[in-house]
Amino acid sequence: MSRRVEQVESTMLRALQAEIARGLHDPRASGLITLTGIRVTPDLKSAFVMVSVLPHEKQGLTMHALKHAARHLRRRLGEALDMADVPELVFRADESTREQARLLEAFAKIRRERGEEPGPGAEGRS
Repeated sequence: MSRRVEQVESTMLRALQAEIARGLHDPRASGLITLTGIRVTPDLKSAFVMVSVLPHEKQGLTMHALKHAARHLRRRLGEALDMADVPELVFRADESTREQARLLEAFAKIRRERGEEPGPGAEGRS
């Protein structure tokens, strides 16, 4: 990956996070919205933005709101970054945090079954 693409990714991610933190003015966008990463194509035409939404139940509507706001966000990025051609924003749900939580729970269950870790609510029992 070229240094230019890395710079664009880093700058876009920070600017996009700030823009979303200001609010989207769309009631569908709710919950904790976290941008977990961005990948810009080498030709700088597209940017794939990975998004995590908590609670997970709000992810569908929030992703729809982000996709609807993509043109507005792209225009705001162009102003903030002083770029003539801002890559097209493509929002994708990042399922890795959910998968990590499932794995951690599975490991905790195994430890409880082996007696290595007290189960939930077991504090203070003798």
